[in-house]
Amino acid sequence: MKKYTNKAFNPLFLCIALFFVYGCVANKDTALDRRFQNLTARYNYIYNSNVLLTEYNEGLLQTYVDNYERILPVYLDPEPKVKLVLTPGAPNKNLDEVITKGQTIINEKSFSNYIDDSYMLLGKANYLKGNYFIASEYFDYTAKTYKSDLKTFVMAMNWKARSQMQLNNMSVADKIIDTMLRAADDLKRDIAAPLATTAQMRIYQKRNKEAIMLLENAIRLADDKQLRIRWQYILAQLQESENDLQNAFINYTKVENSNAPFEMYFHANLQRIKLRALISGYKVDEEKALLALLKDDKNFDYTDQIYYQVGELFSKEGNYVKAEENYKKAIQKSTGNESQKALSYLKVADLNFREFKNYVNAKIYYDSAVVILPKNFPDYDNIVKKAENLQYLTDRFIIIAKEDTAQMIAKLPEAEREEKVKAYLSPKAGELVNVAPTKDQSLNNPAFPGQSLNAPQTGAGNTFYFNNNAAISNGFADFKKRWGNRPLEDNWRQSQRSSAQETNQVLAGGNVATAITPANGTDTQASDDQTSLEKKFLDSLPLTPALLAKSDQKIIDAYFEIASFYQQELNDKAEANKIYLELLRRYPDNNHLAAIYYSLHLNFKGVDENRSNEYRQLVLTRFPESKFAKTILDPSYSVKQEQLENTVINNYNTVFDAYVKKDYQSVIRQVNDNIDAFPNNNLAPQYAYLRAIAVGRTSKVDALITEFAKITAFYPDDMVITPLVRDHLKYIEANLAEFQQRPVALIDFDPNAIRFLAQENTAPTAAKPLKPENKAAAVEQPATPVTTEKPEEVKPVVPVNPSSVFSAAKSNEYYYVIDVADVTLTLSSSRFGIGQFNRGNYPDNDLAHKLVELDNDQLIYVTSFIDLEDAKLYESSITGQLKNIMKVPENLYKGFIISKENFEKLTSRQRINEYLEFLNDNYK
Repeated sequence: MKKYTNKAFNPLFLCIALFFVYGCVANKDTALDRRFQNLTARYNYIYNSNVLLTEYNEGLLQTYVDNYERILPVYLDPEPKVKLVLTPGAPNKNLDEVITKGQTIINEKSFSNYIDDSYMLLGKANYLKGNYFIASEYFDYTAKTYKSDLKTFVMAMNWKARSQMQLNNMSVADKIIDTMLRAADDLKRDIAAPLATTAQMRIYQKRNKEAIMLLENAIRLADDKQLRIRWQYILAQLQESENDLQNAFINYTKVENSNAPFEMYFHANLQRIKLRALISGYKVDEEKALLALLKDDKNFDYTDQIYYQVGELFSKEGNYVKAEENYKKAIQKSTGNESQKALSYLKVADLNFREFKNYVNAKIYYDSAVVILPKNFPDYDNIVKKAENLQYLTDRFIIIAKEDTAQMIAKLPEAEREEKVKAYLSPKAGELVNVAPTKDQSLNNPAFPGQSLNAPQTGAGNTFYFNNNAAISNGFADFKKRWGNRPLEDNWRQSQRSSAQETNQVLAGGNVATAITPANGTDTQASDDQTSLEKKFLDSLPLTPALLAKSDQKIIDAYFEIASFYQQELNDKAEANKIYLELLRRYPDNNHLAAIYYSLHLNFKGVDENRSNEYRQLVLTRFPESKFAKTILDPSYSVKQEQLENTVINNYNTVFDAYVKKDYQSVIRQVNDNIDAFPNNNLAPQYAYLRAIAVGRTSKVDALITEFAKITAFYPDDMVITPLVRDHLKYIEANLAEFQQRPVALIDFDPNAIRFLAQENTAPTAAKPLKPENKAAAVEQPATPVTTEKPEEVKPVVPVNPSSVFSAAKSNEYYYVIDVADVTLTLSSSRFGIGQFNRGNYPDNDLAHKLVELDNDQLIYVTSFIDLEDAKLYESSITGQLKNIMKVPENLYKGFIISKENFEKLTSRQRINEYLEFLNDNYK
């Protein structure tokens, strides 16, 4: 029987065991200790860490989603972003273990030869976790500490440059790359990665030709097969962008024939087919080749991208109708690739915007694209801005359709009118009443649901959904039945159905608008029966000449604003001319004729000189005193006029300062000089008022009455001063005996108050419903008569941004605010003007105005309004007068409505801008 006892105590094994124990616990600078530390650091930590990093990168390769419509990033890294704070990255078991092993080497194997490798491991792991700032610091330390080791230095600088690019510090990264490349000239191997990093920087800098040369060398020197394939695809993309189609075709073919991931293989195949057609000129064959890919089951998940490429083909050929058709197919077939769907939406939007000039459709598709596109998408901000601006057009097209529909029904006999309203408000289930198109049907807008209906109709009806109260009520009921109580916010549907479905529904005329409530203000028809709806609609029809004139004016203003937007914002002169001419055809005697003729003169200049001269002559002959005629005769008129207005304002402020100082003789003299010098300026009534008050402070009442009478005679249409002066005259007439006994007409009661009437009770009073006192003020009000009844409650839209500090909740107190974006300006004269306007137009409403100074802004706010509608009524009357009221440059101030609760949150200009954005989103 064999005995194995002695083998357990084999001296060799015992020595090896002791050797390893010694190596693990010892940390001494001896030759033996260094050998043991090198051995354990290399195999226990470095090797295992590299295995973990390889596993992480393989997993990243499987999950990383590339956007093949853009030039791919050289490495599988997140998109460049600013991350300047030392926040920990997301937990990851592999990367956290790599960090632990690297720290162990530094702490316990300090005499090994792998300290530089451990710092590189720490940097790489932090980089992959997204801790770019920390990673950059590790790489910087490694480069400085081990700069004598050329390979380590170059690799550390390479990763440091990548980290700075991720931090969006491009100028810093570029300097690091320059240093790295100078050092890399002496390296014989391992320079593929530095070359690729440099290529990425050149791509960011739009220096594609340099990037091409760098990638060609990196591909030749790289050891990693998957990186070589990726770089080959990027090389082909760059060559295609530089119109080097032949070499791009060759490199796409190489990628297709390689062991590329299937998605990259598929896109290389798509691009190869496209380039082959462009090179050979057989475009029809390209379409067939692309559509042939649909027959392969492997390409089922890429159907949307195939149709997208077909759309790109037709777009390059100039066949935009077929291009749009295929982009829409791409949208319909897109089920999981949100980026691809967003690109298709964007292409359809661009076609409608640039080629079809259908801005209403463009707005719809831009909205859908913005919903899906990532915020780091190129030109994302401009796309959002374009979508927001196009809402301006959509709103005005809706006004035209709504008013045309109401006018069409109003022209019918009463009996027929009632039947039409009944049919209009009670559409059959699942059916919309069609309206025959007329020659007024607008204007590159075939999908718009309700067009001009003022012309004679055949088979008349109306498809304008939001003017149909019954349809809206039914729609809300059906919507709730299907979707439940959804919050009123943007993109409520995103998790439930595709944007393509939503867009199709909009184009069919059946979109549920999140910001629209039925006329009865409720979600169902229960509280407002059909008869009541019909009566409301009938009562709102423009049946009288006055109501018809108001309806016409709404259409005129909408057309004019649309044309102005085309001309000034979209720089689309041809479309602007079309709208202007349509407006002239329908309303040849409208109140914008001078501006329309002048705009047509400018738009036709250089295109059709005869027509340009025709409209030029119309301006000069029909409106010789207009600013347009003066600008035609003197192109520098506008600049001179602006200088004149600034002079008038500055002079007024000087006169006002003299008034505040009670230098009344100087006030009278300066007013006379200014009125003589600028008799027709907008501030002439206010100059005259200061003179009248100065006369009242120094003379008896008869002289004051004479001055006031001059104001009412010379400036009868003024909305700031004349109503106030008329009120003053009534007061003087009622108390004439008392005034005649005074040594001077106006006596100072309070040296700090600028006031004409006797001292009033200053005790605070409750806010009253706003009610203009005179007809002149009422001209500025909306068409709806003002009553003392509480207005129908307006339900604001729930804020889109739930993190906003502002609230759309109903308030019991609202302010009208004028924000002046210059804290150095003196606003006494402007506040005086606001007081004049308030006392003259709303004498019984106890309106007060106050001033708050912020760091960079001054807020004049008028208090207080009992509800939002009350504040809107005031806003509508004062907005047109602000230019005359505010004695500061027009570009420095803006007015808006705000609740008391939100006003208290306006602590800075940033908060003001946030509120204006909030206001735009929630009270459109």
